[in-house]
Amino acid sequence: MAAQNEARNLSMVMDLYELTMSNGYFTGNDINTRVAFDVFYRNNPDKGGFSIFAGLGQIVEYIENLHFDESDIEYLKGLRIFDVKFLEYLRSFKFRGDIYALEEGTVMYPNEPVITVIAPLIDAQIIETALLLEVNHQSLIATKTRRICYAAGNRLVSDFGARRAHNMDAAVYGARAAFIGGASSTATVLAGQLFGIPVSGTMAHSWVMFYQDEFTAFKKYAETYPDMTVLLVDTYDVLRSGIPNAIRTAKEVLGPMGKRLKGIRLDSGDLAYLSKKARKMLDNAGLSDCMIVASNSLDEFTIQSLITQGACIDSFGVGERLITSKSEPVFGAVYKISAAEKNGVFEPRIKVSENIEKITNPGLKKLYRVYDENNKAIADIIAKHDEKLEGLDKVAYIDPYKPWKRRSFENCRFVNLQKQIFNNGRFTGQKKNVQEIADYVKKQFDNEIWIEEQRFENPHIHYLDMTPAYYEMKRDLLASVRE
Repeated sequence: MAAQNEARNLSMVMDLYELTMSNGYFTGNDINTRVAFDVFYRNNPDKGGFSIFAGLGQIVEYIENLHFDESDIEYLKGLRIFDVKFLEYLRSFKFRGDIYALEEGTVMYPNEPVITVIAPLIDAQIIETALLLEVNHQSLIATKTRRICYAAGNRLVSDFGARRAHNMDAAVYGARAAFIGGASSTATVLAGQLFGIPVSGTMAHSWVMFYQDEFTAFKKYAETYPDMTVLLVDTYDVLRSGIPNAIRTAKEVLGPMGKRLKGIRLDSGDLAYLSKKARKMLDNAGLSDCMIVASNSLDEFTIQSLITQGACIDSFGVGERLITSKSEPVFGAVYKISAAEKNGVFEPRIKVSENIEKITNPGLKKLYRVYDENNKAIADIIAKHDEKLEGLDKVAYIDPYKPWKRRSFENCRFVNLQKQIFNNGRFTGQKKNVQEIADYVKKQFDNEIWIEEQRFENPHIHYLDMTPAYYEMKRDLLASVRE
């Protein structure tokens, strides 16, 4: 698998303020002060019950290749806003911090630490944009795709979105995220080449329109691809022309070759009505094994509606509404400081806001997932960094929105979700391919995540609780804040 940074240096993909602040820290002699930052998000897209963490593979590549080459230094020098010694410092810069993260593909929920960076101040600050853009883009597309696949049930979903993506990288890494989220294949060839994702595709209307008639176009295609013939039947008239010519192709071209027509594709019109009519025509012609593929501005809601109407569709090609997450195109992950080291001890930091949802969870912390005796994930819980919940029979917890209720988890299993992936700038995690990540996502939804969290309307809320010790630390820190 080729690396993102193999042919280009992406180190300068950052906001200017990361460099201006770093320059200020450098000139203030704060370059070795260690801090902790958390990546988290505040709301699930589309008012859903979950999100999927994606993009970690590209974050690892970015940090492993992070450096400033001579052209970068010359450009920054030309801005005339940076100290000369700071630019010299950047010449030999390498990330020196520790990073803890959820395993890529983990089902995640709002306000919990997805990635935690513990590093010297400049090191932690300078990677902000890269972390956020990867998490925000790929988590958004993976989550959207999972919703679409949920609506499709056991029917296949393919990513058809490249031509409507926001640029080339969005198409390629969107395809990666879509596969993680549950898509069976992609039409984007480079994504197939880079990540080993199965590629799929048939023909465009231009193929049919190029030839003098529809049957000739179908015949030429079948002769070229006899083992994978899927015919686009809506160029002229689906029921009067497209399906009859597809049946004729199956009988007169593929049949004598000992081949079967693999499928037909509908890309316009009333998909529910046309698919039912097409299914009947194909079955009557002895082509009950011929699949019906549907495309045309689909998403989880249109797919759900089609299935409710009894549409005879075996597979969906989903494009623009998947690759752009059209219904909610912003994921909203943020990067906030949570602690700063003083005299060898990390002191918690908290952002206070009049909007309660923008008050951050301070300090070094651990994130545990709580499983009941049936191995269902019933909640997540934040603990102080020195609390260990593994193996405990009973753990008290506080719901931060109902702190007057003191409750406890009993007969549960606690799993620490964040694992260290960088130690002093050196990658110590395990790199996984997209198939392994996609399998992990499927395993969670098949076995661990409640079906009630996956519904589109009023999904069950997955609770994020706190240990009493962590809650009291946060409460005391809030009380100590001075205006």
